[in-house]
Amino acid sequence: MRFDNHRVVITAAGRHFGRTLAILLADLGAEVFLSARTLAAAEHVRDEIRSRGHQQVHAFACDLTDPASIRDFAAGVARHTDRVDVLINNGSRYLEGPDLLSAADTDIVDTIASGATGTVLTVKNFLPLLLQSDRPDVVTMVSACGTAGHHRSDAHDAFYASKSAQAGFAEILSKRLRPQGVRAISLYPPDFDNPDPRSAEWKTTPREAQDALTAQSLVECILFALAQPRDCFIKAFHFEQV
Repeated sequence: MRFDNHRVVITAAGRHFGRTLAILLADLGAEVFLSARTLAAAEHVRDEIRSRGHQQVHAFACDLTDPASIRDFAAGVARHTDRVDVLINNGSRYLEGPDLLSAADTDIVDTIASGATGTVLTVKNFLPLLLQSDRPDVVTMVSACGTAGHHRSDAHDAFYASKSAQAGFAEILSKRLRPQGVRAISLYPPDFDNPDPRSAEWKTTPREAQDALTAQSLVECILFALAQPRDCFIKAFHFEQV
């Protein structure tokens, strides 16, 4: 599927999987509006994409723990476009450590705010632009940590709380936005390999049954869901953990 004439917003696209999504969706023809916590990080990825020959890419700063920053991000995008076709909630701080006492209070607040409050406010602020599209989709990168009973990650308890909040929000969002034609698609991956999409490793990373999940497969899941006819609401992708 090509994404020409699609306008795609991606949070936390300054590195890791957000950067991967920004590069690949631009390669497929999308106009990309990407954010990172610092403008410099967002501009670095923007310039990477432009060096690949794609000029329809815009960089913004957005701190998902700051409501004013989220509002400014949405307002900045609105100055460039009258609609958003796909919003990808990729941003959420990871906090390591299975010991509840190991993290400072400020880190716990930041972790929960970025994943939980940040996701809710991002959807709220971009919803008017999404409703102007005839094919609006909200994609949320949750985590296996957001599924009931999951305990295999070494992530901190606060990260589990953040992802559980995201999962609950995505669940009700799917029900309440469907009458308006907005699909809510969530992914619940375990830890996965994320090779640089510009490298040879992107095409050579093993993807057999015994291998860990890859970013390539996650991207293909997202593209598959977005490509479905509008009567097809794929609510969630869950994955086995090796």
